[in-house]
Amino acid sequence: MYSEMKIYPAQMLQLESSIVAIGAFDGVHRGHQAVIRHAVEAARHQRCPSVVYTFNPPPKSHFLGARMLTAINEKLRRIEALQSSHAIVAEFDQIYAARSVDAFLDELADLNPREIWVGSDFRFGAKGVGDVAILAERFNVCVIDPVRCGEGAVISSTRIRDLLEGSDPLVAEGLLGWFPEAAGQWEPSLIA
Repeated sequence: MYSEMKIYPAQMLQLESSIVAIGAFDGVHRGHQAVIRHAVEAARHQRCPSVVYTFNPPPKSHFLGARMLTAINEKLRRIEALQSSHAIVAEFDQIYAARSVDAFLDELADLNPREIWVGSDFRFGAKGVGDVAILAERFNVCVIDPVRCGEGAVISSTRIRDLLEGSDPLVAEGLLGWFPEAAGQWEPSLIA
C-alpha cells in the first residue's frame, strides 16, 4: 500500500538533505495530518527524503499527565500511512526535556533540512523557550495555521481528549480523521 518508513531514535539520523515535520502529533489528527502532508509533498517536489520528528510520550503527557490519544506504535502506523520516508522518535523524559535550544537545533542540522514544517504553537528546548521565530533564525521554516472543523473551532489534541472523555466521542473521532478499512488498517481522511 505504501513504502516502509524507517524509524530512528533521536540523534541517530543524518541526511544530506530532507524536509522535516516536527510535532508531538498525539493522535495524528487532521491538523497534524496537514503538517505532515505538506512536508511529504514538499519532499516529493524537491526529491529528497521526508522526516517526521516526534516525541514519546507527548510533552503534555509527560508534564501534565494528559491522556495519550495514540500509543507510539499506532502513531507511527498513522505517520507511515501519510508516506513519510523516516520517523525520529525522541524519548521524552526528564533528560530530554532539559535539553537546550542549541542542542535541538544542532540535532536538526544533522538532517540538513531544506524546510521544516511545524504548527504555529511549536515550542522546544528546556522549559519551551524555543519557538518558531528562533527556529527560523537557523532554518527555512514553514508554519501551518491551525486546522478548523466545520463549525470553525480549532482541531487540537486537547479538544479531542475533552470530547473523548465527555460529551461526544463520535465528534472526536471525526476530528482525528482516521477511518478503518475492511482489512483492519486505518486510513487518513481525505479532508485536511
